Amino acid sequence: MSQTLNNASARPAGGAGGACPACGSLESRKLFTATDRLYRTTSKTFAIVECRRCRLLRLHPWPEPAELRRYYPDNYWYVPEMEPAGQWVERYRRTVLRDHTRFVGRALRECGENGPILDVGCGGGLFLRLMAEQGLPVFGLDFCLQAASVATTANGVPAVCGSLGRAPFAPGGFAVVTMFHVLEHLYDPAAYLESAHALLKSNGRLVVQVPNAQSWQFVLLGENWSGLDVPRHLVTFRPRELIVLLDQCGFEVLRTKYFSLRDNPAGMATSLAPWLDPMARRIRDVQESPRMRFFKDLCYCALAAACLPLALLEAACHAGSTIMVEARKKT
Repeated sequence: MSQTLNNASARPAGGAGGACPACGSLESRKLFTATDRLYRTTSKTFAIVECRRCRLLRLHPWPEPAELRRYYPDNYWYVPEMEPAGQWVERYRRTVLRDHTRFVGRALRECGENGPILDVGCGGGLFLRLMAEQGLPVFGLDFCLQAASVATTANGVPAVCGSLGRAPFAPGGFAVVTMFHVLEHLYDPAAYLESAHALLKSNGRLVVQVPNAQSWQFVLLGENWSGLDVPRHLVTFRPRELIVLLDQCGFEVLRTKYFSLRDNPAGMATSLAPWLDPMARRIRDVQESPRMRFFKDLCYCALAAACLPLALLEAACHAGSTIMVEARKKT
């Protein structure tokens, strides 16, 4: 699952002109400025603004597509596990992905539909591999050719490269469509949701996960919250705004979840110490000895473990740093 730039099409004019992409209002207030703390692809600063009418948070100004692509470093989509600890890393990833597989598995059981799962922004395909190991038919879609290739060759799941609006799938062909950390990267999230609506069977399920701007982590950390991921996240949702968007695209929400073992504790650790984030260090090709790499990885894991109690508490109060939603087509 990659946080994928699935927005090859032209961006809406409203974003370019400073209008809110959700309600069109020109009135907004600046909360703060921030830059790329994680991958350091640019020193340029961007504003995080809040619409005065609907309160949607967005990056301002929105980068043009050609500029935005420069903020996605090489191997952003997938970092092959080429080191001796690779097997341990995969075991860890399998463990922390259980929140996702259980959530989607329940959605599939309750929808009563037979048919495959489509994961949009599938990245290297480990989530789909875990679902396929349960005997479920799966397909992946990613805007990055390398990611789609790795999903097929390394994890054995069929995946194609492209955007959802132009994906080579028949309408009404999927029981479940998943989008984990995709919508916040898009110029036009509604277009992807409408495409998903068309691809779902009559009682199919849509599962979406995004950072939650109503979380305690955002309140405490502000511009340092990793959920903003400046400048790659173009919009940041609160639960109400996500639910309204889903409603406008023909969905009704059935279930929400505010905790992810993969994302919430680690996200807080990355907010506090982005220079320790293992994935970011590897993507940035930070030069360090094996002993130093192990030490930094150990420090990061200890920090994430220390963040777990707060992540659990905020999630119990419906203020977790991510929100996962199950929705179905409105009747």
